[in-house]
Amino acid sequence: MNLTTKQRQFLKGLAHHLSPVVMLGGNGLTEGVLAEIDNALNHHELIKVKIAGADREVKQLIIDAILRETNAVNVQTIGHILVLYRQSDDKKITLPKATKSI
Repeated sequence: MNLTTKQRQFLKGLAHHLSPVVMLGGNGLTEGVLAEIDNALNHHELIKVKIAGADREVKQLIIDAILRETNAVNVQTIGHILVLYRQSDDKKITLPKATKSI
C-alpha cells in the first residue's frame, strides 16, 4: 500500500498523541514482538513502536523486517519511534481520498 503525502500527513496528525504500544528491548525483534505488533495493528490500525538501544543501521534493518513481516506502511520515523499503519477489515480510520495531479 502506498500513501499519498496528504494521507501520510493525516496519519501523522492522528498518531501525534499516541504512546508506543510495543517497545523493543535488548532481545531485539522476536516472533513474540512481531505477533504483538501484528495484533496491535489489527486492533488499532495506527500504532507507535519504540526501538530502543539500536544504532542507525540495526534500527533500519529492524524497521525493514517489521514492515516486511506485518505488511504495514511506515508513516514516520522520528528518533527511536516508528509510526505504522495497516488497514484492518473493520476500516477504523478513513483516509483522505488520493487526488490525481493533472
